[in-house]
Amino acid sequence: MERWKTREVFVGSVGIGGDHPIRIQSMTTSDTRDVRATADQIMRLADAGCEIVRVTVQGKKEAESCGKIKEDLLARGYTIPLVADIHFYPPAALLAAQFVDKIRINPGNFVDRRASFQVIEYDDAAYALELEKIEEEFAPLVQLCKRLKRAMRIGTNHGSLSDRIMNRYGDSPKGMCESAFEFARVCRKYDYHDFVFSMKSSNPVVMIEAYRLLVEEMKKIGWNYPLHLGVTEAGEGEDGRMKSSMGIGTLLLDGLGDTIRVSLTEDPWSEVDPCRRLVRWAGLQKRVGPLVLREKVELKEGLHPQGTVVLQVQSLSDLQEVLKLADAEAKDAPDWVWIEEVSEEAKPILQALMKAGVRVVSQTPCPGALPLSSEPLEVPYVLWMKELVSLPETRPEWILFQPKDFPAARTRALVSALGERELPIVLAASYSCSEEDLLIHASAEIGSCLIDKLVQGVCLLSSARADERRRLSFNLLQAARMRTSKTEYISCPGCGRTLFDLQEVSRRIRGKTAHLPGVKIAIMGCIVNGPGEMADADFGYVGSKTGKVDLYVGKECQEKNIDFADADERLIQLIKAHGKWKEPEYHET
Repeated sequence: MERWKTREVFVGSVGIGGDHPIRIQSMTTSDTRDVRATADQIMRLADAGCEIVRVTVQGKKEAESCGKIKEDLLARGYTIPLVADIHFYPPAALLAAQFVDKIRINPGNFVDRRASFQVIEYDDAAYALELEKIEEEFAPLVQLCKRLKRAMRIGTNHGSLSDRIMNRYGDSPKGMCESAFEFARVCRKYDYHDFVFSMKSSNPVVMIEAYRLLVEEMKKIGWNYPLHLGVTEAGEGEDGRMKSSMGIGTLLLDGLGDTIRVSLTEDPWSEVDPCRRLVRWAGLQKRVGPLVLREKVELKEGLHPQGTVVLQVQSLSDLQEVLKLADAEAKDAPDWVWIEEVSEEAKPILQALMKAGVRVVSQTPCPGALPLSSEPLEVPYVLWMKELVSLPETRPEWILFQPKDFPAARTRALVSALGERELPIVLAASYSCSEEDLLIHASAEIGSCLIDKLVQGVCLLSSARADERRRLSFNLLQAARMRTSKTEYISCPGCGRTLFDLQEVSRRIRGKTAHLPGVKIAIMGCIVNGPGEMADADFGYVGSKTGKVDLYVGKECQEKNIDFADADERLIQLIKAHGKWKEPEYHET
């Protein structure tokens, strides 16, 4: 796959952009003042394959610790580049630059105060004064980094845009880009170019749009700075890997991205493996055609307006499991089952399924089912396409597209060939890889087609059990922000600022709230990105100080400084007070 060639930036001895490979990054979760613990985490990350490591630098003590951490690493034979993560306190950046290889600044809070989310009027003169203040505070760091040959990341976060940006551009990808450009223009004014951009959000859709807009604007003005890709606050486990792979993978398919991080609410070294799988996958992709955006596609009966799940079934037990879900009116019952051969034993189950609202598509005749055919039919049918061929004159109900390889590239080609024929497409992507790669590859490929609205449904094909494929299909639709079937969690990966055991708290809250489909809960270790990222959540649980938690509804703080021991129950009470709670169902086994 051909990447957009960006300028070369060195972080220590590691090159980013240019002809360099896609680099893998992560971040420590230890207290940066604990030199040995932080150095130990960095060494473990390096041993796992991480190429650049970031540490939290809240103040001057942490900045000074960076020098000791660097000495410790070098003494033990580790030369991995070190990045200082700065929020709210520019003096820490000036001190840390003496020791580290790169400074990460957040343009939303490097000069501006934490957003209050209030309407504030800025006329052109007032806005210009704010930009002068940015240069005044930021220029000394730019000049120092230029003199010391330090790199920089201008890292915009959707969750921490300033009031000034949001009041002029909105809480939007446009605002994210302009926030970064304000700081980039200062860099360029002082002829400093060793910086990279990032446009992170917990919402993969917003993240993708922001990076694409950034690149579009850069190309217009002749810039080509490298891109650091990531979905922030992605969460843990399968959900975190899926959202990250969907956001990062979609952009890698576009040929964008020079360094990546998969942010997980797990131990830092757990982030390295999914990064490596994404980089390896990207290297095997063929060049995709241009993205052709589709107008709103008219859906036929049986296709869900928020994304359709088609489940291929091959056994009576699979059909029985689907029937149980359909009878229970479960949110994650498939919309269609695809069965190749209909036996006599299967017919009554299929009839019961159709009565319960699940549609059937089959290659063999079955009363009530739509025929699946590669040839045009005179009756309502589903067109089964395995390669790009000329479309029949007879209009099918929808297309089941089963490409032999490169699902995203082939789907883009199909949509381009369809032109103005806005036929609905369900992508039947087939995988014969490991369970770990299945999650990464399907999220990147099918996810990109869902996010770009190229397809209106998914049919996941693999050796995995039917129930597992069904579950993954619904999770793909939810990660793409199309169709919600379970509780959604937004949780940060943790860092040296985290005020509680994020992994334990996340597991605990999930255990108590996982039965609330449609509810979004944010779990944040500190206040840096909390309120902004929680604008996308219904409820938020945020570490405010040691032993204390603030609770939010949306981006509004409802309860402050709750004792940690009481916070879980107070969160549940808040969910109940807003009518979002239901008692969990218990089933006898």
